[in-house]
Amino acid sequence: MNKDHSTATASLENLYRIFTVSEAPDSKLGVLDQEISDNLADFLRTRIVAQDKNLAAIEEDFSEASIPEQPQFVSEYTEFLLDKLVAQSVHTTAPGFIGHMAAPLPYFMLPLSKIMIALNQNLVKIETSKAFTPLERQVLAMLHQLIYQQDENYYQQWMHDSNYSLGAFCSGGTVANITALWAARNRLFAATDDFPGIARLGLSGAMQQRGYRGLAVLISRRGHYSFGKAIDLLGIGRDNLIAIDTDEDNRIDCTQLRQRCQQLQDSGIKVLAIIGIAGTTETGNIDPLDTLADIAEEYHCHYHVDAAWGGPTLFSDTYRPLLKGIERADSVTIDAHKQLYVPMGCGMVLFKDNTAVHHIEHHAEYIIRRGSKDLGSHTLEGSRPGMAMLVHAGFYIIGRRGYEILIDSNIEKTQKFAAMIEHHPDFELVAKPELNILAYRFAPAAVQQKLLLQGHETRSAINNELDHITRTLQKNQRAAGKSFVSRTSLNPSKYDGEKITVFRVVLANPLTNTDHLQAILSEQLRLSCSDELAPRLALLQGLIETDSIAADNSP
Repeated sequence: MNKDHSTATASLENLYRIFTVSEAPDSKLGVLDQEISDNLADFLRTRIVAQDKNLAAIEEDFSEASIPEQPQFVSEYTEFLLDKLVAQSVHTTAPGFIGHMAAPLPYFMLPLSKIMIALNQNLVKIETSKAFTPLERQVLAMLHQLIYQQDENYYQQWMHDSNYSLGAFCSGGTVANITALWAARNRLFAATDDFPGIARLGLSGAMQQRGYRGLAVLISRRGHYSFGKAIDLLGIGRDNLIAIDTDEDNRIDCTQLRQRCQQLQDSGIKVLAIIGIAGTTETGNIDPLDTLADIAEEYHCHYHVDAAWGGPTLFSDTYRPLLKGIERADSVTIDAHKQLYVPMGCGMVLFKDNTAVHHIEHHAEYIIRRGSKDLGSHTLEGSRPGMAMLVHAGFYIIGRRGYEILIDSNIEKTQKFAAMIEHHPDFELVAKPELNILAYRFAPAAVQQKLLLQGHETRSAINNELDHITRTLQKNQRAAGKSFVSRTSLNPSKYDGEKITVFRVVLANPLTNTDHLQAILSEQLRLSCSDELAPRLALLQGLIETDSIAADNSP
């Protein structure tokens, strides 16, 4: 960064100015602010550099460890941000960026976000948030009603009751999942007349008094990594997060789940929680939520549904039945910064029982006092921004019907893309979409035919070469900067559970159309003809032209 600060000095007068006087409209920051307000899409398209820049070179721009002694003018610093940060950011809202759970923001979110930042409310306490507190409680009630569908009298009775809470806002799905399991653990070890409770005894003492050899949380192999963090943080231990195999549609195997629950119970280990997934991160599939609820009831454990991605499907009359059974969950996670189209950093956990938060309640004399309406008494995080305002805005400006249209469109678009892949001879659809995520890979038609006929060793050798090709294509497509798909590994049953590398696509951008999707396939085909991949393709050709395993050892 430019170190010439000769005309900028630190003084009380200058500091007072930056707190009281805004940048002029014709200043660098003023002009950028207007650009963003006038045409966000154009700002992002022109300001973000499409070509990839070496990360080591970017790190050089952010390598100083000392805080600058003297200030810099806003205009100079803005130039630095444009050149070094904005230009090298990721254009997550481009129609061709379909690799991660990122979506464009409706235009009204930008000025409303400025209002939220200007007010700078702290939702930990009503003394620092006032009207934001009842607004947040209303949003939680709206989402609770979307999931659990209680009547209006229920919400009028409990929505604003300071002694109860229908859920909690947090920074995202990770903290929401932690909060759900925290409440489940503390409820299992709740204080009674002859038992002080886990909050006082700790996990070890609580298990001793209850006679448990350990605790376990069960989830499918497609479960989000945040649950590993959660049980680590809660003292349960990562080895006690039991991963259950999935079927060919990437849904948890309920027969195996029930058997594992019984084994744990017989060995003196208490099943703390069963986790259902409504929209797996890698494939977008939905566990059989109703059956999971039955199993949770059978083993008297907490039932949590991670609907961080798929929860908004509840807006759709057409696709809501896919989530049948979610209304039986004790707790549900939803991320608003995914398919509710609000800025990053907004998640929620909803509790079916409005007394569940009593088990994680905490107070302090100077803040979140007993009996107050302070939201901080029921949240893991303390100071929080008023993100509920933006969710509230979406509910009123987009409306239930608007979200339904978006959800339906995303799912139907994904189905069309799946059909495009299936009908293309050189691509293989690996995971058929249930919601709006799918997985596929580049695999020439001759290779696909040979894979189904080969023995294990030759098939593994072919898949190994396809893995290398998929990784190279994904990397080169990202570097080209025109479009982006992510990649992951799956274990499809058609290959006897062998792990293969695939492209992963997430379709949540309403601006993405079939032309963009066709362009992505065309670009991947073009990139597959590169000199870099020629030796791999030659080796692949050799593998499919012979039945001999000797080709497996070709240099």
